[in-house]
Parts: sequence; C-alpha cells; structure tokens
Amino acid sequence: MTMSIVSAGGCSLASWPRGAVSISRSKNCKARARARAALVEARPRAVPALRDRDVQKVKVLGSDRTDDLQAEARAMARAANASVYNPEIIAGKYSSRPIQVLGRTLEILIALGSFGLKLFLDQRSGALEQNKRKRAAELRRIFTRLGPTFVKLGQGLSTRPDLCPPEYLDELSELQDALPTFPDAQAFSCIETELGLPLDSIFSSISPSPIAAASLGQVYKAQLKYSAQIVAVKVQRPGIEETIGLDFYLVRGLGFLINEYVDIITSDVVALIDEFARRVYQELNYVQEGQNARRFKKLYADKEDVLVPDIFWDYTSGKVLTMDWVDGVKLNEQEAIERQGLKVLDLVTTGIQCSLRQLLEYGYFHADPHPGNLLATPEGKLAFLDFGMMSETPEEARFAIIGHVVHMVNRDYEAMANDYYALDFLSPDVDVSPIVPALRNFFDDALNATVSELNFKTLVDGLGAVLYQYPFNVPAYYALILRSLTVLEGLALYADPNFKVLAASYPYFAKRLLTDPNPYLRDALIELLFKDGRFRWNRLENLLLQGRKDRDFSAKDALQPVLKLLLDPEDEELKILVIKESVRVTEAVVLGTVVDTYKYVPDFMRSLIFNGNARGPLVMSDTELETILQLREQVFRVWGLLQSSENFDPALLQPVLQVLQQPEARSLGGRVIGGITQRLAARLLQQVLRNPAIGSASIS
Repeated sequence: MTMSIVSAGGCSLASWPRGAVSISRSKNCKARARARAALVEARPRAVPALRDRDVQKVKVLGSDRTDDLQAEARAMARAANASVYNPEIIAGKYSSRPIQVLGRTLEILIALGSFGLKLFLDQRSGALEQNKRKRAAELRRIFTRLGPTFVKLGQGLSTRPDLCPPEYLDELSELQDALPTFPDAQAFSCIETELGLPLDSIFSSISPSPIAAASLGQVYKAQLKYSAQIVAVKVQRPGIEETIGLDFYLVRGLGFLINEYVDIITSDVVALIDEFARRVYQELNYVQEGQNARRFKKLYADKEDVLVPDIFWDYTSGKVLTMDWVDGVKLNEQEAIERQGLKVLDLVTTGIQCSLRQLLEYGYFHADPHPGNLLATPEGKLAFLDFGMMSETPEEARFAIIGHVVHMVNRDYEAMANDYYALDFLSPDVDVSPIVPALRNFFDDALNATVSELNFKTLVDGLGAVLYQYPFNVPAYYALILRSLTVLEGLALYADPNFKVLAASYPYFAKRLLTDPNPYLRDALIELLFKDGRFRWNRLENLLLQGRKDRDFSAKDALQPVLKLLLDPEDEELKILVIKESVRVTEAVVLGTVVDTYKYVPDFMRSLIFNGNARGPLVMSDTELETILQLREQVFRVWGLLQSSENFDPALLQPVLQVLQQPEARSLGGRVIGGITQRLAARLLQQVLRNPAIGSASIS
C-alpha cells in the first residue's frame, strides 16, 4: 500500500510504504527527501494505548521540575532574538520606504473601498439582502488577502452576531482556522532550523499537510519519537513580522489622526493600538506563548471541566511550538457538539465562569477567546488553546469591577461614578458629579428589568454612550475584558438568542461577595445587605441561592465571613445596625414560637391562659404580626440554604464561638441581650395589661 507524498526541500519525491518509520539521514538531497517522505504520512499512525505504568513513567519524566526548567531555559535561549514591538523602530524603518507604504495603503483602500462601493450599489438597487451571502464571502476573501492584521479583525467580527448578519458570521468564522497555508517544505525546514535537529529524530510521524492554519502560523499533527505521544506542532508563517509591522505603522498613523481630529472618541486610540500591537508581537514569540500556557494551566486547569494542553519545551522555540494534541469540536459548531451528547450552553457557562476567575480572581486572562481557540472535548471539557494574546487586570480594578456590579444592583449611581477612579477611567482631578445624572438616566431605564435579564451588549453600548460624553479614558485591559466577554456572549447567542451573560455570571459574583475577605468586597457586601437601617434578608437569601450554583461555593466559606462581619463589626454605625437587627430577629423567632404554640392550645383553654381573650396571645395588628412571621421565615430559609449546602458541617460554627469570646463581641452580645430583654418585657407588659376590647391579631 502506498501513500501520496508532499514535496520538500525542492527535491522530487517518490512513493513509500505507509509503515516506514525508521529513517537514516543522508547527505544528498534525494535521500533526505525520501526520508521525509517516509516520515510524513497521510495521517499519524494509530498509537497503541499506553499501559498505566507507561503513562505514569511519562508523567514522572515530565514532572521532574529541574529537567523541565532546564528545557524551558534552552527554549528561551533559542528564542533570544524574537522581535518585540517598538513603534519608534517601526516608524524609522517604514518612514524611509514611502513607496512600500504607499503601495500597501492603496492596496487596503482599493480592497475595502471596492467592497464598500458594492454594498452601496446593492442598497441602491434593493439587492442588499439578496447578495448578503455573496458579499460576506467577498469580505472573507478580502480579509484573507490583506493578511494577518485583517484576519484578526475578521475573527473578532465572526463572534459578534449583534454586529454582523448570520451570512457574514458563517463566512468570517472560516477565518478562525481555515486560512491559506504556506508550503510544507518551508514549515518542515523551519522546524529543523529552529530546533537544530532533523525532523526524523523528533517525530516518528507528522501529517503531510497542516491540520489547521491560523493568522500567524499553521498546525501539524505529529507523534513524538521518544514517547509516542500525539502532539500539535505550530509553525510560524515566514515573513510575518514584515507584514504586520507595516500594517501597524499605517494603523498607528491613522490613530494619531483620530486623536487629533475626532472629538467624539475620547480614548487614546494610539495607546490602544500600541497595546494591541504589543500583544500581537508577543504572539510571534512561541516560547512566550508556551510560558503563558503553563501559567494559565496552573491557575485555571484545576477545575475538572477545563483543559489546557501542556508544552514540550525541548521541541519549542521562538517560531515552533509543540504541545499536547487536543481532540475537540469548535464551540460554535452546535450540531457537532450535540451529537456528542453535550450542550453548548453548559460549555459556554463553563467558559464564563473560568473567564470571571481570570478577570476578577487572579487577573490573568485569555484575551483572544474566539471559537477556534475554544474546543469542546468528547469528555465534555472546555479546552483553551492559543495563549499568544494574554492580558492582566490590575488588582484594584478587580475588586472595583465587583463593587461596580453591586452599586449597579443598588442603583447607587454616586458610588458607581466614584468606581471609575479605581478603574482608572478618570484622573483624580475630574469631578464625577456631572456624570451621576447620565448614569441614572441610562440605568434607571435599563434596570426596569432585573439585572440578570440584561444583555451584556446593552450595558456596554449604553455605558459607552455615557463614556463618550465625559473625559473618560478606557484603559487597554478593560477593552480586552469587554472583547473577551462579548465573544463568550456571542458564542452563547448561537445556541440561545435569549442567553444573558450577566445571569450566568451571578453565581460567581455572589460567591465572591459572600466568601472573599478583601475589605473592598466586605464593604460592598455591607452596602448590599443593609439599607435604611434594616438588614435585607431577601438579598442574603438571593446571594446564597445564586452562590450555591457556583461549583466552588462552600457554606463554611460563606457563613464564617458573614457572621464574623456581623458579630465583630469595627464601625460603630454598623454595630448599631447589627444590634437592632439581632433584636428584631430574636423577637421574631420568640414571638413566632408563641404563635405556633398558641395554635395547638385547645380553644377552651385559650381564654384562661390569655387573660380571658380567646382571639390571640399578642397585642399587635395583623400587619405587624405578618411582618414578624415573614422575617422569621426569611431567617429560617437562609439557615436552611446553608444547611442544605454541600460540605455543611455544624462544626463550622465553632469559629463563631471564638469570635463571641472576644471582648468586643461580648460587649456587642451584651447590648443585644439587653435590647431583646427590653423588647420582650414590653411585649409581656402589653399582654398583661391589655384591654380585651382592643383588637388584636387573630391566630387560627
């Protein structure tokens, strides 16, 4: 049986048996070509399942920290000359090449201008809808022809159903991994040059053509010779730095013009372009991408539903990246996912929860989560790929974002406006008072529905309209956060047009508010739970209901911080509120117990026990009694939620006893007991002295 052969190194190749794997390296071109022909099979041969002890052996070899660090150091040495983004160097380079710059400018203007003209003519002739599919295919070809910079633009648009019609989404989605390839001979030569090893000494087999082609490189499926593991080998496109360097030079020049003449855009466009360009250049360094993947794996792959491939440092360099092969289906291929018995929305929800951890817990996040980089594995895991473009959320901003959500829920627009200082949207010298009415006007309308029913895009667009009116400067990290979340929402909208990313985010926010000891979030929790001198048990109940939906929620983690906050408050005003609420709750429980007991007393005994009045045991109106019973039920429901939580153990109350033993807590407890005693004594006095003629609550 024979196989088709790809050409390599400029030499003609012959047919070789499929099973040939052992290769001798020859000095002459013909022998070398035949060796590659034997190595490069149509598909990597089937690998026998490794026995448990063999798998363990591989793990032991790979887990040796010293060897791993040494291999990573060797990979870094191979990438020592990797390019970094420097706008001054790029400007100096292309300012002396006016003909090349003019040629590229004309190429872009002609390509996009002709497309815009066709759309205009379609609209004038009434054929806009009829030609949508045709124009979408043309736009995909234009982006592909214009190169990596525009391919990345198309990738972003392909995940935005709110911006693009379905026909455009379908066509542009092909830009994720169905791009034109470069010659395999160049790719294989690059591997050998970068790693300093012949191809046959690294792999026992490698696919004859790319499995996928992305904007900056293409991927081959191979089998490592030393371990028989199946791996993905990404090889960088030749000449990519020259292409993107010129595009960023042109785009940056456009950014200067926008900053100078377009008043409606208040953000520093050049700074945003520079930030994006730096990240694209980082993508060109595959060793940096490997380090990003390792860091991402350490932080987020601790969850059983998240998969991150590992890196093989000995076979990685600045332009070659070797990692675990991941079998899976792109997240926007709904039918293929459902054929595996999986649900797209479950996977998207996993992605949102992981993204929230990225953005708000550790602050290190994947800034390019398009469908080609998110796979659903047959086991139901969400696999993250391509770690070239990463970003970080400043620590202060992480807590400010959570607090911002709390302020939005509470409609505290003054606090929302002040959050923009912590988010670095505003300089400290800017007065936020004029911004408050604009926030109120937008959010009062938007929040007519519950927050969980809001579409993330609605918030982004509405808030954007507010930002444009005032001297806001949107930092680069925030722009990447918006892109990351809108991409995930866009993926969800493929499966369910009514999906709301904020509703899916609620469990994480609730868990963080209930469990995080950070002072900023403690204050946010207090703001959420107390209003007008009353504790809002319904808010606590809702937080617990939502928090329980998060896999990492623990009753122990939630109860102890909340009780410590309430039992040992540092603020005197909060102490007073806690005392008042403790008295109210204790009274509600005691009086509710009296009411329950009264219901079981025989009718003939009621008039004897309750001062000759058979109508009821308490002197209060029906409304007051109903309020007391509702409060007791809310408290019982909250306690029931805690008891029914996973990992609940009564022993978790032990730290509460320790808190109560502290002097401040004992003082607080004494004030609570005093208040309860006074209230119950007053109730008892009313009962003893009451006039039977006074209308009281009837308990049946």
